[in-house]
Amino acid sequence: MKHTTAPPQKPQRGLSAKSDMPSDFAAFVRSDYFPCVGAKSAFALGLLTIFEGGDFLSKQGDRDLHDALTRFGAGSPDRVNGVASFACLFDPCPVMSEEDFEAALWSRLQGLHDIDAEEGVDWAQRVGREPGAPDFSFSVGGIAYFIVGLHPGASRAARRFCRPALVFNAHEQFEQLRHDGRYEKMQSIIREREIVRHGSINPMLTDFGRGREAAQYGGRYVSSSWSCPLKVRT
Repeated sequence: MKHTTAPPQKPQRGLSAKSDMPSDFAAFVRSDYFPCVGAKSAFALGLLTIFEGGDFLSKQGDRDLHDALTRFGAGSPDRVNGVASFACLFDPCPVMSEEDFEAALWSRLQGLHDIDAEEGVDWAQRVGREPGAPDFSFSVGGIAYFIVGLHPGASRAARRFCRPALVFNAHEQFEQLRHDGRYEKMQSIIREREIVRHGSINPMLTDFGRGREAAQYGGRYVSSSWSCPLKVRT
């Protein structure tokens, strides 16, 4: 697996947005179709850490991704300021349906969770571990993350990237944004951009901490009967 890392003198800063960022992802984040102002800020500040994850449909890269994400969670104090993000970019592959992408996404997350369970890593504190719980958030290395799935077959342009990708945003940074009063402003900007580009707000996106978080990771519309495939191990 190919690792894209920060300069040795500033490992906590992630990649340089101006030089080391993969050109396809840099163009996507810069585009008007990508509405997330938080990720745009992380990109501009060089706080968007990138990992090349290989084959999206293979579990062989799960260990490398787990190790890289764990290092990011343990060594990135900037993530609590509401701007740092970790993006795993996978190799280009044939366009998948939204259902197939979602299944592969949860296969990768299951692999990450299984490694945590095998190593005896506790679930992140202050969030629920059961996918159906209202306070659920996915945990890796003891850090809770909200995950944004991107892929070429996404129905909404905000999620339509040229290859599969998973963006991990620390749960605690949303808490910090809300505490600082920045969350509502960012949310308003994102929704305005969604309306301009799509004509409507993504029906799967709810206020942070007030909806089914697991159902939002894949980006497709799912009904109230949708069940998360994650098997949480004790």
